[in-house]
Amino acid sequence: MTLKKRYLRLTHLLFLLLILIQFLPDKSTKEVFTSSLIIFAAGVEVIVLAASKFIKKEESLALLLDIAGFVFVVLSLWSLATAKFNILNDLLFPAPGKVIHQFSEDSSKIFINIESSLGTTLKGFFLAVIVAVPLGLFIGWSARVGSAATYITKFFSSIPPIVYIPYGIALLPTFKSVSVFVIFLATFWPVFAGTMSGVLGVDKKIIDSAKVLNVSKPEMLFSVILPASLQQIFLGCNQGLSVSFILLTSAEMIGARDGMGYYIKYYSDFGDYTRTITGLLVIGFVVIGVTFLFNKLQNHLLRWKK
Repeated sequence: MTLKKRYLRLTHLLFLLLILIQFLPDKSTKEVFTSSLIIFAAGVEVIVLAASKFIKKEESLALLLDIAGFVFVVLSLWSLATAKFNILNDLLFPAPGKVIHQFSEDSSKIFINIESSLGTTLKGFFLAVIVAVPLGLFIGWSARVGSAATYITKFFSSIPPIVYIPYGIALLPTFKSVSVFVIFLATFWPVFAGTMSGVLGVDKKIIDSAKVLNVSKPEMLFSVILPASLQQIFLGCNQGLSVSFILLTSAEMIGARDGMGYYIKYYSDFGDYTRTITGLLVIGFVVIGVTFLFNKLQNHLLRWKK
């Protein structure tokens, strides 16, 4: 790529526009921490410029620039609506610089809560995958049993897992184990259904070819059918992962003593909407990061399909 394609892009103009907006007079009655916003935006711009030098694929560079440009536009509009023109209530909608400053102040506390939430989510998620995939392979292996199990799965998956929280509190020793149990239920049914769907959808010619080669049943399941079903399994895993974060946040807001859901609920009860918005944004970034890594894993394991 030429230097023009790497560096003369609309994203960099949006960054300059964001910086110029910060020189407008503030009309907010609260402290807006303009310097924190400028430092954050400059950090994003430096990362984009550094990455632009090393990224070789034009599509990857365009994606990075589009994301950064979107961030600059959101920060510009947010800054105009809060700090500069005070259109939004500055108590309910703090300026972006104030949120960034709050994150830096609470970073140690936030990272502890992120670790707690991620640990709970991953425990429930991986436990569900470990149980659902082998079970889905064995049940889906029989077309008759698999067809009946499909309707049973639809019945149980239609029940929101969060309704099991009262039973979990009554039966399990800690609220952390209740949260893992809810995540397990949220992930199990999509992964189980995806695995069965993948097994039932395997091309019959592939199975017949394996039978001709006298492939044993365990080898048939785990070396032939499992790889052919991976796309549907990952589809179920993606659904389960997305729902897991939603349910975990809800569960933590009900009775947890740590986690990002607890962080948001605790400060919203005191009317601290700066920390509330900070928590919401952190959850969004964490979900995006986990989903990105999971998609990378999926693309790596399914690279043979390309």
